[in-house]
This record gives sequence, C-alpha cells and structure tokens, in this order.
Amino acid sequence: MPHSNTAPSPRPLQVSIVGAGIGGLATAIALRRSGHLVQVFEASEKKTEIGAGIGVPVNALRVLEHLGVRRENLKGVSYDGITAFDATTGEGVPRRWLLPEMDQGRSLLCHRKDVHDELMRLAVGEGEGPIVQLHLGHKVIDCNPDEGTLTLKSGEVAHADLIIGADGLHSTIRTSVLGREITAPPSGFSCFRTLIDSSKLKDVDGAWITDGLSGTKGITCGSADFRLVGAYLCRNGSLVNIAAVYTDPHQDDKEWSPIATREEFLETYHDLHPKFLSVFGLAESPILKWQLRVLPVLDTWIRGRVALLGDSASASLPTLGQGAAVAIEEAVALGCLFPLGTRTEDIPSRLEAYQTLRKPRGDYVNREALEQATVPSKRALYLRSREVQDYLLSHDAIKEAQEYFEKHFRPSM
Repeated sequence: MPHSNTAPSPRPLQVSIVGAGIGGLATAIALRRSGHLVQVFEASEKKTEIGAGIGVPVNALRVLEHLGVRRENLKGVSYDGITAFDATTGEGVPRRWLLPEMDQGRSLLCHRKDVHDELMRLAVGEGEGPIVQLHLGHKVIDCNPDEGTLTLKSGEVAHADLIIGADGLHSTIRTSVLGREITAPPSGFSCFRTLIDSSKLKDVDGAWITDGLSGTKGITCGSADFRLVGAYLCRNGSLVNIAAVYTDPHQDDKEWSPIATREEFLETYHDLHPKFLSVFGLAESPILKWQLRVLPVLDTWIRGRVALLGDSASASLPTLGQGAAVAIEEAVALGCLFPLGTRTEDIPSRLEAYQTLRKPRGDYVNREALEQATVPSKRALYLRSREVQDYLLSHDAIKEAQEYFEKHFRPSM
C-alpha cells in the first residue's frame, strides 16, 4: 500500500459537565465548538429555568455572541443604566453607565428562560462541533477527580477526560474537589421574585417602570433593616421582573418557606411610596422567595481532571448583577484553553491556567457583591464608581484567554 503523509486527526476530549443551567450549557457550547465530545448530566427530569429576569451585561453579551447566540432570540430590553428612586418621595435620578463606550443596547435585560432556551438551541441543535449529549434526570452523587469518573444515583459510572462542575450552590462536585463539604451560610437576606404582565401597568401608577432611562429601576431603603428592590422590563417589554431583597433573620427557621403571598410581599414594603406599591399589588400569589446565600472564598477550583464553574465556585449576592455573567466568561475561557488537539496529559496545566485566569475575578465578584449589601458606605457603589464598572463591564474574557493560551501553550501544540 502506498504510504500516506496524512497526519491523524486530533482526538477530541471526552468532557462531562454536571449541571444544565446557564453556566453549564455555555461551557458545553464552548467546548463543543472546540471539537470535543461533550455530555451534560442534569438532575432535573425536565430542565427549565424559573420565571425570573436576568441582566446580561456587555461583558457576558460579548461572550454569548461569540458562542453564536442570536441577540433577537434573547428578547432583551436595552440596559442603559439604573434609575435610583427614593423609597419615600418616589423621586428618581437616572444614572447612565459611567463608561463612554456603553452606548445603547450594549447590555440587555432578559427573561432567564429566553437565555436558557437559546443556549439549549446552540448545545443540542445543529452547529459547529459534535452535538452535546444532554442527560436529564441523571443525578450525580459522587466524583473522583483523579480518575475522571462520575457516579450517578442509578449506580452507573461515567468516565471523562475532563469534568466541569456547574452544579450550583449546593454542588456535589465542589465537595469532591475540596475533599470536604463547604456550605453557603445564610447571608441574612432573602428575595421575593415575581413577574407581572406589563399591559397591566396602565391600570396603576406604573409610568416609573416604563418611562425614562431604559434599564433597572432601583429602590433602596437605607434603614437598619436593609431592603432593595430592582424592577425592569424584559421579554421585549412584555413582562416586568421584580426582585425585592430584604433583611431576613428567619432563614434557619424550620417553617421558612420558598413560597410567599402577595400580602406578605406588600407588608414587607408597606412604607414605600404608593406608586411603588400600586405596581407591587399587581403581583399574583404565589410569589417565589429565595434565600440569598454566599459561598466563602474557596481554596481552589480545580483538582485532577475537574474544575468548578459559576455558583459552584463563587456563588454571590445579586448586588452587582454579575453571577451568570462570570459563569459565561468562565465557559468561554475553557473553550479557549482547550482547543481540539489538547492531550489528556495537558489537562492539569490547562486547568491551572483556568484557575489563574478566572478565580481572582470570581472571588472579587463574590466578596464585592456581599460588601455592597452589608457595608453601608459601599451600598450602591456600583452605580457611583467608574472603576468598578470598568473592571466588570469592560472585561474581555475571550481576548484574555486567547492571549494567555498563545503566550503559554501555543509552542507545545
């Protein structure tokens, strides 16, 4: 037979991702586009995102569009800044982003399900790279980072070259990476979440939602029992998302419930200006209630063949609106650091690079979001500080990871 000079095709990595939320799917897409064989294990039988809004700031939108997201499918409303309202007088002061490059439409306010649906389309639909294999109803109960194995509740053992733990605040993979369980203690804050049909605003004093600067409407009560309400339009303006944070000393009570009534919601904010309460009164029971918990800063995000991502690594308060954004950034960094042709023996150094690039930023958002809720002098600092906005919004995770790869790994490829 004639001798062939054709080099063998690079072997794709076998990648297992635990968790099919926004961070997990974004990672699946990034590694799929790099040519790897990706499977995602999700404990839920039917993975759907709850009814809630989500900010997609420019640093995240830049990544999503790089991954192939169609902006129109996000059905977003332009996030051009924040109008800060006085809780008592009802007067608002619009505050555009302090960065000159943050012109209209650079950031979006979306419904979480619309973002999730678009990522699902890119993961399991036609596109660049092998289609992601999604396993719903597959709960992972253990992980061996050194062997690269996942043990499922069914008893099945899945093997992988690379494992990403994107399994959220109560992460199983985090325990395997750290060798001990790290839980997120109560922050002292809980949050009401509800969506309102924006067509109902015409029946109440709802102009404060629809008029003026497009973006979040923020109401801060600076009393001892700190309360903060963020409201904004999403899904092409058809819905109003309300997230209302309040001091909650009862988070460890046995009778604490994640479901609230409209009456409980209104009572918590009874002393606000009537125009705010008129909109809140449109909310329908039951209203979702979340305990806001913050992970302590972890010693490491990596071990063996495993890395943590998103809330499993650095779950934070929503004060900066960057929780999902940093997970999306982490996803694209992995895609850049693990191109097709990455060998299994390269994995430890690539994960070290991932941690070097991403952990300081994830830890910053974790700590800064907490302090801007708990340190009175730092409350609303995000609105006032060009330095904080620049650090968060101007960051280009794609460029950073690509440049790191070229500097440290390109010669060995």
